[in-house]
Amino acid sequence: MIDEETVRHVSWLARIHLEENEIRELREELSKILEYFSVLDEVQEDVEPLYHVNELSNVFREDEPEEPLPREEVLRNAPKKENGYFKGPRIV
Repeated sequence: MIDEETVRHVSWLARIHLEENEIRELREELSKILEYFSVLDEVQEDVEPLYHVNELSNVFREDEPEEPLPREEVLRNAPKKENGYFKGPRIV
C-alpha cells in the first residue's frame, strides 16, 4: 500500500503539482495497480523456459517458380511511375 507522502514525493520528482484530493485519489489508484503485481509472486520459477508455444520449428516449403505478374498490373496502383518503373522521391 502506498502512503500519501510517497505520492507527494513521486509527484515532486515528476514535477507535477497535485491537489490534496488528487493525492488521495492517486494513492488509491497506485495501490490497486501495485496489488496486480502480487500475482507475479505466485508464478512458478522452477520451470523449463518456453521458447515456442507449439512444437513446430522451421517449417519451410520448397520454392516453386511461378509466372510473374504483368508489369502493367504491378504498376496499375503505383502513385508515380516512369518508363515502366516505380518512381520515388530523390534522395541525396
